[in-house]
Amino acid sequence: MKINEIIRERRLEKGLTQEQLANYLGVSAPAVNRWEKGSSYPDIVLLPPLARLLGTDLNTLLSFQDNLNQTEVALFINEVSETMAKNGFLAGYALVSEKLKEYPSCDLLVYNSATVLNGGLMLFGGNIEGKEQYQEEIEALFLRAAESEDTQIRESAQACLISFFMEKQDYEQAQEILNTLPQKNSVDREQAQANIYIAQGELEKAAGLIEEKLLSATNEIHAALMTLMEIALKEERTEDAEYIAEVSRKGAQLFDLWEYNSYVAQFQLYSATKNRVKALKVLLPMLKSLSKKWDINKSPLYRHIRTKNVDKAFGPELQKTIVQSIIADEEAEFLKDSPELQHFMEELDIQQA
Repeated sequence: MKINEIIRERRLEKGLTQEQLANYLGVSAPAVNRWEKGSSYPDIVLLPPLARLLGTDLNTLLSFQDNLNQTEVALFINEVSETMAKNGFLAGYALVSEKLKEYPSCDLLVYNSATVLNGGLMLFGGNIEGKEQYQEEIEALFLRAAESEDTQIRESAQACLISFFMEKQDYEQAQEILNTLPQKNSVDREQAQANIYIAQGELEKAAGLIEEKLLSATNEIHAALMTLMEIALKEERTEDAEYIAEVSRKGAQLFDLWEYNSYVAQFQLYSATKNRVKALKVLLPMLKSLSKKWDINKSPLYRHIRTKNVDKAFGPELQKTIVQSIIADEEAEFLKDSPELQHFMEELDIQQA
């Protein structure tokens, strides 16, 4: 709560009128009214007697809090995501800027803000001016988070920075950050924790932990397969690349991943090899899959994973983003004039430049 809200709430709890509070402090009633509206603030010398009069302490009165907790950060990030989906990237950016001024030392907030802004810039920031400046500011937030004393936050931010520097072709910086990351611990912490939960009869906690571990592992396998396919293509081993893409497709289906995941590898393969017929055959169902809800808890593999409601606008926005990136990509020239893609663009109301 902000100081104006606390003053009003505490005053009402004490059964005081604005006039009474003003008289006790030797100020005017309109001054107290302005405090409660947030249009002005009490003089610093009035803060101690004001806190005593309201039956609170200075920390509470000044809304002092070192850091937000995980729940508070998660709720705020959801608010930012919804704001960007409805009102665009700049609206979400403004929310983040204000919150970071309020909690500049909260590493969890800094990292999650950088992550949501980075995703928002890709999804909703296609036509804004000064896009490069926002990218630099997001990178600066990741750099701040990479200095965190919290190991998980620090290493997550470092991983994001490696991707940033790779995109900028600054391989020396990427390597430098990579060299600071520790090797994986030989102890499987999640598995050990799950075993303890099982022994204590806390089966729901154990299942949730292992399901998260499984989902993370399948995503890692998917990323590894994509990398192997890229290498095979660079080495001109097309048949091997096709085999790897097929493994990726089957793996996504086997582990009940979002339908979209089952198309990605093959689409990238056919785009790279400029196989128009096969690329379009994969592209259209891939785009349509984005509008289908992934109800992860329907799978016996992920019964206990906690999920959140995804904004209905997310799928259509991602569809537009992918189509626009294809239009802007010179390497995808062979797809642009296809009737199928043109029809899909009309459905999404996307104008080709």
